[in-house]
Amino acid sequence: MAGDWEAHLRREEKRYREGEARLPGASDPDSRQRQLTRLGNAAGGAGLALLMLGRSEEAGRWFDRAARRYRESASEAPPGSWGRPIGAIKARMLAGDEPGAEEEARWALETGAAGAESPIGRYAACLALLVLGRDEDARPLASSLRERDDFPRAVADALAMLAAGTDRLGYIDAVERVLESFEQREEYLEDIPVADTVLVLQALARRREIEAELESELLPRV
Repeated sequence: MAGDWEAHLRREEKRYREGEARLPGASDPDSRQRQLTRLGNAAGGAGLALLMLGRSEEAGRWFDRAARRYRESASEAPPGSWGRPIGAIKARMLAGDEPGAEEEARWALETGAAGAESPIGRYAACLALLVLGRDEDARPLASSLRERDDFPRAVADALAMLAAGTDRLGYIDAVERVLESFEQREEYLEDIPVADTVLVLQALARRREIEAELESELLPRV
């Protein structure tokens, strides 16, 4: 399933270089923000491939590129484009850059994610609050996501357990279901078969000392 990680890396680096060469100027803001998002995706894909290769320092540099591109794309993005702050937060978390993740989290909240009606907006806010250690504020958002039919229940459960901070068994059950959902997929963002959401949840769980012990082809080897 994982394939050749060096090949994945080369493909994502090529996508990034070619996309950067075709980046529209400021006179075409809509095309520019879309291309910046694609660059963020490619940079994130390269970072994930490097994580799977055990090259975390190089991965961190690519995740930094990803976060910067997502942030840059947001200024011209349509309202409610919550995927940008989510992508930036996740990139910083995957890089192990806690100060950077906190900066992106504050940005997500400043853009009004906590008041969003959409589940993806609430997810952005919940993720941001958990990154900032504002678990009590994250609880009602996590609870609201658990009530939605248009948001993955396992992810909502994991967020709720993280916000509670004390139910390790509940968190383990939830994150194992998130991992299982990734293992059952046939398509992945940028064709990179990595359970990136699980990695982010695990990083948040580590801070709360409720991290699960997980093994999968979709996760880096410990």
